Formats: sequence, structure tokens, C-alpha cells
Amino acid sequence: MRWILLLLGLNCGTVFAQHPHHEMRGGNPPAPFASEMDAGMDKMMRDMHAPGYTNNADVDFLAMMIPHHEGAVEMARLVLIHGRDPLTRKLAEEIIASQVVEIEGMKRRLAILRAKPSPEQGEFPALGGTRGPAQ
Repeated sequence: MRWILLLLGLNCGTVFAQHPHHEMRGGNPPAPFASEMDAGMDKMMRDMHAPGYTNNADVDFLAMMIPHHEGAVEMARLVLIHGRDPLTRKLAEEIIASQVVEIEGMKRRLAILRAKPSPEQGEFPALGGTRGPAQ
């Protein structure tokens, strides 16, 4: 499993490094949507790496996933401003609703883990049904 994650990480890093997201096409400045997306993604990457690593995988994961999800919310917000396709806009609304709930749950769990309780202390915050119907 680790080698799959490593391979995916290396591949994503290569694709990201090769993607000229600030490139102007035809000498024209980027459209407002592209500029705003680039700014949002730049902020997300800075925020994901700002805390640094603590050697606690659970804390590091949550500390990086929170800005990652905030980036998804920002992307969805921008498509609501600039997009026109009704189904894409509906998806963006659903992403915002679910990611906001997940962000709050991750923040609560991160606070618990940073307080250094036993791993059993506290429960995982409920996601309010964002992952499908209740069982």
C-alpha cells in the first residue's frame, strides 16, 4: 500500500511541476477564473505546508487536510461565481456543504490530538451524513 501512495505522490508531484498554471495563452492575460483559481491553489499549498511536520502522522494529516478541503471549498465557490452549467454548480454546492462539515470535524479532532490525550479519548466527529445515507 505504501508504494502505491508513494507512486501516486511522485506522479502527482511530477504532473504538478510540469503544469504551467501561470502560463498565458496566446499572449493574453489569464481570465479572472484562472487567476482566482491559481491564487486559491497557491494559498492552499502554502497553508498545507505552513505547520511543518510533527512526526505525528495523525496530526500532520489533519493539519494538511484542513487547508486542502478549504481549497476545495474555494474552487467550488469560484465555479459558482464564474460557471454556468447547472449540474456543475449543483456539484459545487454539494462540495461546499460537505467540505465545511468535514473541515469542522477535522479541526475538532486536531484540537483533541494536539492536547495529547490517549488515542481512545474523544470520538471522531460525525460528518452529518455527508458520506451517504445513515446505516
